[in-house]
Amino acid sequence: MVKGLDNVINGYSDIDEDFYEDLEETLIMGDMGVNATSRVMDNLRAMVKEQNVRSTEECRKLLIESIRNEMHTDEHAYDFENKKTVLFIIGVNGVGKTTSVGKLASIFKNKGKKVLVAAADTYRAAATEQLEEWAKRADVPIIKGSIGADPASVIYDSVNAAKAKDTDILIVDTAGRLHNKKNLMEELRKMNRILDQQLPEYGRENLIVLDAATGQNAMSQAKEFDDVADLTGIILTKMDGTSKGGIAVAICSELNIPVKFIGVGEQIDDLQRFDADEFVKALFDKEEEDPIDILTGKY
Repeated sequence: MVKGLDNVINGYSDIDEDFYEDLEETLIMGDMGVNATSRVMDNLRAMVKEQNVRSTEECRKLLIESIRNEMHTDEHAYDFENKKTVLFIIGVNGVGKTTSVGKLASIFKNKGKKVLVAAADTYRAAATEQLEEWAKRADVPIIKGSIGADPASVIYDSVNAAKAKDTDILIVDTAGRLHNKKNLMEELRKMNRILDQQLPEYGRENLIVLDAATGQNAMSQAKEFDDVADLTGIILTKMDGTSKGGIAVAICSELNIPVKFIGVGEQIDDLQRFDADEFVKALFDKEEEDPIDILTGKY
């Protein structure tokens, strides 16, 4: 996407309809999606006309501003880090959900928080084993149940443990299936009921984990899960050079759900807080050989 935009901007001397069409095609091909791209382009055209911009290089700055406007993040998006909170981690299998739970646990443990992990994906033995390994690496306790057990029972046990340990952050790994929304909704409803009743003093963050490399399929997943859970944020994984980048803009723009964390590698400290301003800079900073380096500062 970065190379494509540079090629378009450097390939034209004047701003004309062909220039706009090539820009639009590049954004769509970069996984920004039709709707978000249309809004960005409409805004860009209006600013170019209003400011009487003549050169494509000047247009670059307006394009950056237009994209940034689609990625606004509320100033209170990370307030949950400073109070007792349940992080409900949702997503389909294979997107990096369980590893994200482990990395989040490490982040908050290193910030001096009392962290507890709940292995509520009781349908796959591999998921529990994987989470146990991540909890060990993060040096945090884990609550688990037997394979095939009711996930709500794990939540109940986790709530009791959180109270007993005066836990600051309870991170819940949920089952990653989407084929039966009725069962998924009922499962989430039971978990939510227990948390609401037993931990009313805790805040709630419902975070969906999405694989950035899947492009618009990630958008579809976000829409599906937003129907059954009140999503408050997104963890975008595999932002290590394999993805096109635009999906982050599309999600923020179309669903009005902020990207809060990005995964840029396999190590335990490779989950970073997302910064929209730095992300947009990275897309257009021609001096950076590897834009991912300046996406955000690590904890």
